[in-house]
Amino acid sequence: MVGGALVMCAGATLLAIASSTQAPAGHSFRGVWAALGAGILWGTMYIPYRKAYLTGMNPLSFVTFFTFGELGMMSALAISNTGLAPLWQELLSARGVMFWLMLGGFIWVIGDLFQQYAAKYVGISRGIPLSNSNQLWGLSWGIFVFGELHGRSSSTYLQVIGGSLLMMLGVGAIAFSSAAADEQARWKEAAQREGLRYGVAADYVEARMDGRQAVGEAKASRSAWDWLLVAAASAIFVIFAAMARVPQMSLHWVPAMFLIAALLLLLLICGLALWRTTRFH
Repeated sequence: MVGGALVMCAGATLLAIASSTQAPAGHSFRGVWAALGAGILWGTMYIPYRKAYLTGMNPLSFVTFFTFGELGMMSALAISNTGLAPLWQELLSARGVMFWLMLGGFIWVIGDLFQQYAAKYVGISRGIPLSNSNQLWGLSWGIFVFGELHGRSSSTYLQVIGGSLLMMLGVGAIAFSSAAADEQARWKEAAQREGLRYGVAADYVEARMDGRQAVGEAKASRSAWDWLLVAAASAIFVIFAAMARVPQMSLHWVPAMFLIAALLLLLLICGLALWRTTRFH
């Protein structure tokens, strides 16, 4: 597993070197420092991940509350940096593209949910590196759909292809690493310890770690408020879609269609597999 993660890092490094050749002169180090800062901050978020999932929390509930922190912090930064009135004017002037930004966020949240289930059921050390294979998808879109490396040197293509192959090897190594009995026992011990600390029933924690409902646990029912919330969220998307303008972008539609088809197919397969084994608990 560690070897797979190191191979993935080596592949990502090659991809970063290839990408740096396209960075504007004088600004590449700013991007490097920004990326390192992001890595440090993102690394801390796995602490609440572990706390939440050892006590049996549903990833749907986790992401819902987690989003309040993201929205609150981003709103505070934006308002403090630009002021409320200028921020509002910026949003109004960008209303033609707001729908596409919201749609990107919608897709991101679905992917984040899959990552949360991965962190819950295979652990942070396996689930997070595996989910970072999104770099390969981004690479495919960048090269085949947007033609970002068109006209680049052969060495750049070798770095990109070599980095991608290394990342795929690392992903495969992590995916096929199995958890030994000692590791599983430590998981259960940690879950029991966290359950005692926070007063969570042991049978509830055990059931949620197995991806099932606890004995005697009532099934969730949908109320009128639930459907009202779904209707309100859908209406917001419809309103912004009505204001949206199709962006003028240069892209290759044939590889885009192939990537979209692969995305939908994998979404269906992974979603069904997760539903059959966990019922999204």
